[in-house]
Amino acid sequence: MSDAKRITWGKPRHPTDAGRDALREDLLTRARAVRSGGWANHRTEWSAGQVAVVAYVLGDAEVLAEFDENEGTVLSRYAADLFGFIKGRKDIEAGLVGTQAWFDTVRKALGDTST
Repeated sequence: MSDAKRITWGKPRHPTDAGRDALREDLLTRARAVRSGGWANHRTEWSAGQVAVVAYVLGDAEVLAEFDENEGTVLSRYAADLFGFIKGRKDIEAGLVGTQAWFDTVRKALGDTST
């Protein structure tokens, strides 16, 4: 048997409703910025993941393709941000129903505020 120490990953993160609300507000702010001023400034300021998730919310297939992303990759990655590792994995196994529902609320809020 090895004398190597067992790796401990620390306490698992369990996102809260307040955390999900903060993610929603950040995403809405970014999506509104792109809607009002285009992508030019934001593509260099934001990470590739941030650009991809905003493109997904806005339905910008061209930008998603440029980043080699699609609905499945964006949703799979975001599931853990929304629900934590274990619940996120369960949502992926269930077809990302919870993650898709969360994004539906973001799109609805974006539509409601832009009209």
